[in-house]
Amino acid sequence: MASCDLVTGATGMLGSHIAERLIAQGRRVRALVRPKNDTRFLESLGSELVLGDLTDPSACERAVRDVEVVYHSAAKVGDWGTWAEFQANCLDATENLGRAAARAGVGRFLHISSTSAYGHPDEGGPPIDESAPLGQNIWWPWDDYTVSKVESERILWRLAASCALAVTVIRPSWLYGERDRTTTARLVERLRRRQVRVIGRGDNPMSAIYAGTVAEAAILAARDPGSAGEAYNITNQGKITQEEFLNCFAEACGAARVTRHVPYRLAFAASLLLEAYGRMTRRVRPPLISRYATWLMGRHLEYSTRKAETRLGWKPAPSYRESIERTVRWYLSRDAIPGHDIVQPA
Repeated sequence: MASCDLVTGATGMLGSHIAERLIAQGRRVRALVRPKNDTRFLESLGSELVLGDLTDPSACERAVRDVEVVYHSAAKVGDWGTWAEFQANCLDATENLGRAAARAGVGRFLHISSTSAYGHPDEGGPPIDESAPLGQNIWWPWDDYTVSKVESERILWRLAASCALAVTVIRPSWLYGERDRTTTARLVERLRRRQVRVIGRGDNPMSAIYAGTVAEAAILAARDPGSAGEAYNITNQGKITQEEFLNCFAEACGAARVTRHVPYRLAFAASLLLEAYGRMTRRVRPPLISRYATWLMGRHLEYSTRKAETRLGWKPAPSYRESIERTVRWYLSRDAIPGHDIVQPA
């Protein structure tokens, strides 16, 4: 059987964009999916489906058979949950898949990490590049999401050293795009109800990026022979502030502009209280806003994408306005048919 590319997390936002682009380029794509996942979009693309779970080593063994490149984008979605969930769906899943890929002789293991793998670097300095250490200033209680990103990367770098696995890492920032079933829904509905506030002055640089743009970078990096053992920040599509970013979404969904502000420290303290209450009451649903989300929106922090631009020839496109319009158009289309997703390749 001819070799193919394996995409994990392919029923999610980023994985579906990677699968879509690979198939458009003539690649045969296999997706490891859980039995209860919605696979209609992947089926419309013609992707091969393998049922299984990354927490099952035998499923990983089946999935990587005759695979040339693994695109590992599966992980626990969101920053709310128990450590056991992050341990199983991030750390254990990554190690199972990495070891299976090494044994199968996979040519490249492309791991989708996050800028959260840097931890919480000090703000106000120059843009953070790939030489920065992982796991800085991890002292928040219940910061399981950040810790899981740090440790998942470390697992793969250890496997790269011990098992000669050719690992390449992509570190995107906050993702949005078609087939985002979490962030976009909350943001659009709160914008419609005029519940969104700018955190702080709103003039801070926003690190957010369209999933399709990250997918392009991932494919470029996976195919580049010199990128084994390398990591790349993929974090923005040009300069944009927090207030400009929120109002691009407001304009796209026909909501009023966001003009009201809340002090950063007040928002952070409120989100800490909400998290503490949620932990004490063992809430399954995330709080209205978390500390991580507050920090993500209000931080004065930038990441450099120069390495990806110069070494891979990656160009961040389309524009924020165009990509946000695509995202909101997809969400409103599926929202018009309650209980259904629009199955339509971009």
